[in-house]
Amino acid sequence: MASLMRSLRVPASVALRRNPLRMCQVIAIPRSLVSSAQSRSGALRTFTSGVAPRQATASDLTEEQREKLNEERFADEVDVCIIGAGPAGLSAAIRLMQRANADGKELRVFVVEKGSEIGSHILSGAVLEPRALDELIPDWKEKGAPLNTPATKDRMVFLTEKHAIPLPHPPQMNNKGNYIVSLSNFTKWLGEQAEELGVEVYPSFAASEVLYNEDGSVKGIATNDVGIGKDGKPKDSFERGMEIHAKVTLLAEGCHGHLTKKLSKKFDLRKDSQPQTYALGLKEVWELDPAKFEPGLVLHSVGWPMDYKTYAGSFMYHFEDNKCAVGYVVALDYQNPTLSPYKEFQRYKQHPSIRKYLEGGKILSYGARALNEGGLQSIPKLVFPGGALIGCTAGFLNVPKIKGTHTAMKSGMLAADAAYDAIAAEASGPITLDAYEKNIQESWVYKELREVRNVRPSFHNPLGIWGGMAYSGLDTLILKGRVPWTFNHPSPDYSTLKPLKDVKPIEYPKPDGEISFDLLENVSRTGTNHEENQPSHLRLQRGPTEQIEHNYAVYGGPEQKFCPAGVYEYLDDEANPGKKRFQINAQNCIHCKTCDIKDPSQNIDWNVPEGGGGPKYSYT
Repeated sequence: MASLMRSLRVPASVALRRNPLRMCQVIAIPRSLVSSAQSRSGALRTFTSGVAPRQATASDLTEEQREKLNEERFADEVDVCIIGAGPAGLSAAIRLMQRANADGKELRVFVVEKGSEIGSHILSGAVLEPRALDELIPDWKEKGAPLNTPATKDRMVFLTEKHAIPLPHPPQMNNKGNYIVSLSNFTKWLGEQAEELGVEVYPSFAASEVLYNEDGSVKGIATNDVGIGKDGKPKDSFERGMEIHAKVTLLAEGCHGHLTKKLSKKFDLRKDSQPQTYALGLKEVWELDPAKFEPGLVLHSVGWPMDYKTYAGSFMYHFEDNKCAVGYVVALDYQNPTLSPYKEFQRYKQHPSIRKYLEGGKILSYGARALNEGGLQSIPKLVFPGGALIGCTAGFLNVPKIKGTHTAMKSGMLAADAAYDAIAAEASGPITLDAYEKNIQESWVYKELREVRNVRPSFHNPLGIWGGMAYSGLDTLILKGRVPWTFNHPSPDYSTLKPLKDVKPIEYPKPDGEISFDLLENVSRTGTNHEENQPSHLRLQRGPTEQIEHNYAVYGGPEQKFCPAGVYEYLDDEANPGKKRFQINAQNCIHCKTCDIKDPSQNIDWNVPEGGGGPKYSYT
């Protein structure tokens, strides 16, 4: 079977019909449409699932069910396995095949992607700096890359409640030569380029487990079993996952990858780095009134509606066909547990300088995703025996530039070069890509991130945004990072919340249904779909009691506020009058990872659901 599939080189467009990941599989994995109901607001909402359903034990299972769960997994051998078909993963795959094809060598590069399609889980602003793309695919224009709107107008403003005050434009944010893009569409195009070169790209398959050799090195990954019910019992549609054994495994999971978490602990990859710090980015795509459309406009803001202590900012990008990407980014080291990043975003859109563009327009889509903001000092050790971390799972975002795609792509290319050289050398034993870390340190990625390493942490000062803006202006205009010090990130984001009793609760206006929207109404615009009858991928490591006694009692249940998809609720417990119960609506999850990052009890553990589940973004 494996040799047959190697020769077929099945494209991703038919990967669900003929797929080596499902031995003898002939048709697509059955996926029921997610049942839905109308919430009180009238918005489409998936049915909720209770927390911690009782899992099946061996005594609950029939002999046939036990045999299914204990079936040996089919294993396939590849040269390089890449987890995640985003810009970093696909850039690595393309570079690997470019080199192999140039040398006339056989190389099997295998990419698994948990989204239902390439690009369906990709969300970013996005203004793309084409530097890495120029290196990877110099003739990208001739190949039809969807970079159709050059950035032509840069504006930066400070917002008060009613006014927009122009600010000097930082040099790092100069977008001359850049393009406003839909990153999801760009990623789809990268996937096509990879397949044309012979890369095997398989969407709808989620890597759920890291596999190890006897010596402790990484052997590859396993995809999750599918067709297991909420009760832990195999359904009629049950199929065992598959093992992918590789000489090199590259993790390109994006921000806060769930396998990256496990590998970081096993190999202590963060022992010499500072805590990673994160932000939540929320985004809508609108079709504007043509009279208000300014193609190439790049507009950023700081200030209102956020207070001076909270790091946040907005973006508005006008790209093709009267479309506009509008979004808000809130750093997850905020202190007030009643703060809702989603509601701050909706309030921001009501500012006169922003509302004027949106009035008369039509919202098309919504999404949200966590992003790394720690910078150079928060990047972990990148390599481990048998593989490496690339892209945003490692944390190459340039915060002052508000860009990370070009650095993510370059990191994938550099890891690919190191992996190809190591495989070609046919060295015995597990491969450790030490050359990759050296390549990074000698690249423009390292230079770029070192120059701005103090900008984001400079906002940790008693003056908040004012002190941060003052230092950042000095650093970006004059110092350019040429100082002997490196500022620290003081603590992990989950530890920064103040108790509810110590803050003033934030009151938010009701959405008007024209410019601002109810959360669940916007979630219906994400295209989110999960197989309903499956175990929850949002797991409580120590059960729901800790959420009630710690998160709710001390902080007022911040999960209800920071989740941008309405996944978490504290409801009246009918069985225990006067008490609350914690409910997880896993069907709503849009895979942003914010809960895993910001949960003050660190009890919520995000795992992959069945492959193909989650959002199905468009234009994002």
